[in-house]
Amino acid sequence: MVDHSFADLTLAALYDSINPWGPDDDFYLNLVRSADSVLDVGCGTGRLLARAASDGHPGRLTGLDPAAAMLVQARRRAPGVEWLLGDLTTRLWQGDFDLVVMTGHAFQVLLGDEELRGALRAVRSALGDGGRFVFETRNPGARAWETWTPDRVREVTDADGRVVRVWHEVADEPSGDRVTFTETFDSPGWPRRHTGRATLRFLTPGSLTGFLAEAGLRVEEQYGNWDRRPLTRTSPEIITVATPSE
Repeated sequence: MVDHSFADLTLAALYDSINPWGPDDDFYLNLVRSADSVLDVGCGTGRLLARAASDGHPGRLTGLDPAAAMLVQARRRAPGVEWLLGDLTTRLWQGDFDLVVMTGHAFQVLLGDEELRGALRAVRSALGDGGRFVFETRNPGARAWETWTPDRVREVTDADGRVVRVWHEVADEPSGDRVTFTETFDSPGWPRRHTGRATLRFLTPGSLTGFLAEAGLRVEEQYGNWDRRPLTRTSPEIITVATPSE
């Protein structure tokens, strides 16, 4: 795993360079603009809510993330937004939000069935009447992990102008609906390279619908890409809009 004394803040500062603003951010920003109160679960560096705030969003914007280093970046860019350290198991809301979002494939880090059920129950509790929960997960039918190979290296520049090389590699053969991989960062100016290991869960549309229903949420819409094209067997994304069912 990465060296937390150095890597957490350094890699958090690189996050937006590695993951530049794209069509997914535009998709979510349009939703945020139309909601009075928004909870961004796994908000990361906070760029979604920060953009909404800079555009003059008049309502409540709350970002929640378990990584303190990410919230350092978020607080710097938008001190007026409510940034909270923790996850859905450490906070309790009752109908506080019109919109709850999970962006950046954050939904896929919920690995266990009970962990997932607990998170979805918390989302349901946080939603007010007529509220919406919107999130995306990679479609297992597209088999995105097959492109996570060390020959596909990306280069970004850090705040000091140093080039940082980033690549991914699947660590083991996929096990059921779970894929474990490593993410490596390396730069000539660093004392050592930094490698983290993570596992993601790739749920099918049917499984997603089942877990949502257990938590009192129903699927209102599902898309296969950010232009809202219909979901197909090999669409890259499963973008889900869910609403309270009771």
